[in-house]
Amino acid sequence: MAEAHPTHLLTARDAGMVACTDCTRVWPLETERCPRCGAKLVSRDGHSLSRVWAWWVVGLICYIPANLYPMLNTTFMGKTSGDTIVGGAVTLAMHGAIAVALVILIASVAIPMGKFVAVAYLALSVQRGWHTSKLRRTQLYEMVEFIGRWSMIDVFVVAVLSALVQLSVVVSIQPGPAALNFALSVVFTMLSARSFDSRLIWDSIERDGEEEDLT
Repeated sequence: MAEAHPTHLLTARDAGMVACTDCTRVWPLETERCPRCGAKLVSRDGHSLSRVWAWWVVGLICYIPANLYPMLNTTFMGKTSGDTIVGGAVTLAMHGAIAVALVILIASVAIPMGKFVAVAYLALSVQRGWHTSKLRRTQLYEMVEFIGRWSMIDVFVVAVLSALVQLSVVVSIQPGPAALNFALSVVFTMLSARSFDSRLIWDSIERDGEEEDLT
């Protein structure tokens, strides 16, 4: 005999409850602020997608010059040279530091581009009601949030090198114009991801008895 599946999924909003997106504590729907952490409680953020796209576009605009201008300006014996992110990785690879070059390419090119694609995909999937796995989209959002904290690795390396490699007039390293643009791009993409209300993913669950595909 086939197992019966429930035809209606009870949500927190249906039960008259709202969850705090900061500390995850659940409170009655009429509560305006979380008594635990003080965050404002809203069942759904109606302006979430507008802020996602605004921060996303600004982040993309900053990311373009971050790849066109030098990340580091190196002065050696009075001669100054600069390398872009990709150019610096290629130079390192040519000198045998392939592992370091791969780390730079992954952290500075693959991950930022992946975040742009992932955030855009999540926002479009909600706006257009795509029938893709809601569980997979939620997991994708959590992954974007997790790797966001490692996105500043390039800026951190530039800051360390600028502070340590200062040997009088022989050699010095200064941050290039791309460093600021890259840092701003990382901040704006993090704000874009943080602005996305992941609860919107689950609002398109059909109420006609269809079972959500969790595979």
